[in-house]
Amino acid sequence: MTRKNKIVLVMMLLIGVIITYFSLRSISLKALVSDLIKLKWGWLIVALISMLASFMMEAVVVKMLLHRETMNFPWLDAIRVPLIEQLFNGITPFSSGGQPAQLFALVQSGVDAGRATSVLLMKFVVYQSMIVINFIFALFIGFHYVADKMHALSFLFLFGFLIHFGVIIGLLLVMYWYSFTKKMVKISFYPVKRFIKKERITRWELVIDEKIENFYQESLRLKGDFNLLLKIGGLTLIQLIFYYVVPYFILLALGQKNVSLVLVTTLHILIVMIISLFPIPGGSGGAEYSFSTIFSSFISNPSKLVLAMLLWRLLTYYLGVVLGLIALLISPHKVESNKSQ
Repeated sequence: MTRKNKIVLVMMLLIGVIITYFSLRSISLKALVSDLIKLKWGWLIVALISMLASFMMEAVVVKMLLHRETMNFPWLDAIRVPLIEQLFNGITPFSSGGQPAQLFALVQSGVDAGRATSVLLMKFVVYQSMIVINFIFALFIGFHYVADKMHALSFLFLFGFLIHFGVIIGLLLVMYWYSFTKKMVKISFYPVKRFIKKERITRWELVIDEKIENFYQESLRLKGDFNLLLKIGGLTLIQLIFYYVVPYFILLALGQKNVSLVLVTTLHILIVMIISLFPIPGGSGGAEYSFSTIFSSFISNPSKLVLAMLLWRLLTYYLGVVLGLIALLISPHKVESNKSQ
């Protein structure tokens, strides 16, 4: 980690402490302790296992993609990749550090940078596709519910969907209309040429052209391996489901009864979409507010609601950050090839 990353990590931990303090200041300590004692720890362990299973599914995806590249990639190294991704997603705005961190982890394990980029491109395409599919499902089931609870922020759900959907459209354009996409990208630079130096524009164009070319070449391989694409898509969907159901198990741990698994999972999908729009690393502040507002319908007790929010953040955010820090300390093995290259 760079010095800047370490500073941001400390800042995020401090923000977490501050948010926790403000969440607890109006809550009776006696009531909170009582709720902790009454927790059904079995369900909380299930929530923890579900979160760990989400990381494991992503590790399986990484291993399968590298196996396609004729590599015997060790399981320990495959598990390091999503954990390091979680760490850097958690300490960078809009989770922008996750992709470079995964590339670093793969190269550190001896994977050629070109192949690592190829693997991560395929993984990214499939992941974005599954995010959009899940969100469309969630919009149909839970948007009206959220709109009633959060009038001011309901438009963010649609905005978030449009961003993710736009990413998928862009990727599909590169895959199936390559020449048109390159022309449109070049045209999009014309309006800004009056305000930015020509040398910088040229540099940006070269970088974007290279990324489009790399993705296009990878997309040709992607379309040629449809069976693998289906398998990766299925595993990614399972990965996301394990993550999205965590609040349901937390509610069960708090003794809530007659809770709808589908509705809770749907609402969590929408909350995650809101978090992705906040520029603060981890969506701090927005995440806690969104969760507390939406899930107040399920938990009327203020101390239980705060406890549910804290447990949710511990499992879905801080757990990944801590495990990512541990993963950084583990020395990777060097990858081996199944056949001569």
